[in-house]
Amino acid sequence: MVDIARALAIAVAIAVAVVYYRSTTGGSSSRDPSAKAQKLGLLPASQQNASRAAPEPELELAQAAAARGIWEPAARLLASSRERRDWARRSHYTAAFGDHRAARPDSWLAAWEASVGPADPDAVLVRAQATIALAWHLRGGGWAKDTSREQFAGFHSTLVQAPAENARAADLNPDDPGPHVNEIWVAVGLGRSHADMQTLWKEITARDPYHYAAHCAALQFWCAKWRGSEELAASFAREAAATAPRGSLLAALPLIAWYEHHDDGAKAGDFRTPELTAAVDAALADVAAAPAGHPNTAEVRHLLAYFLTRQKRYDEALAQFRLVDGSVGARPWSSWSDPAGVYCLWRERAARGARRP
Repeated sequence: MVDIARALAIAVAIAVAVVYYRSTTGGSSSRDPSAKAQKLGLLPASQQNASRAAPEPELELAQAAAARGIWEPAARLLASSRERRDWARRSHYTAAFGDHRAARPDSWLAAWEASVGPADPDAVLVRAQATIALAWHLRGGGWAKDTSREQFAGFHSTLVQAPAENARAADLNPDDPGPHVNEIWVAVGLGRSHADMQTLWKEITARDPYHYAAHCAALQFWCAKWRGSEELAASFAREAAATAPRGSLLAALPLIAWYEHHDDGAKAGDFRTPELTAAVDAALADVAAAPAGHPNTAEVRHLLAYFLTRQKRYDEALAQFRLVDGSVGARPWSSWSDPAGVYCLWRERAARGARRP
């Protein structure tokens, strides 16, 4: 659900964009809000995939198989990530397969569990994730004041089942941070204490100190809209970014913290402060150093494309847009009811402003 503030913000953004387009084109392209970008070979909104941040053919094939009730490709991907101890990709796969539909009694996940029994660490991990996803699905995406008593009841009664499932997954694969990463969303939903979160965080960082998805989830816990404050979120983000090696992608955390607390009411000049410019520069260096195949690189590129456009660094922004074009399932576009439309709006601003298209 898009709240009123975001609805107003996008209306203003579109109005500003239209004025900008007319001022640079004489109004000739105002009917097509992505004309310049498409001339540069970029895709129209109708060809943007809003379900993922980047193309992943192997994962997409496994998800398509799961939708037909065929669980084996998903099982192979999860087993491979466990055997290689690729915890970042394992969490990425777990989130992809463990959506709320997988929690249904007649789902492909139930068929997988029936085939392998109760002691398979991969199936158990996906079940825990699916239970959490189902709980949040039952709650809905609205603010608390817009969420019914029935929605909260379904949310709570489902979410309280997840800790036992996560504990079982952790017992079956003690080195995996994944079950503990799952628990962050339980902590957010059930209002765990700060002390509980710090204990959980030690479990995660002992297994993988620079786990990107874990840091993003923990940052949400520390945000003002959930269990923390702007100060706590910013402090967490700064410390993580300062202590992480280049290529970990954790330099993006200060940008996420800023976006969460300031984007809705920010003015144009707020995006071009020395501090925020330095944060964008740090994230650019980080993403450039990320290892090939990191499952979260595209997420950071989407965020950078937005911030660089807001900072009027159009050539750099367009370079990022080129690298992610075709997939828009990432922050900030996924915050809107029309991710592809909003993505194309900001991409067009970068395309029109760039000197070296």
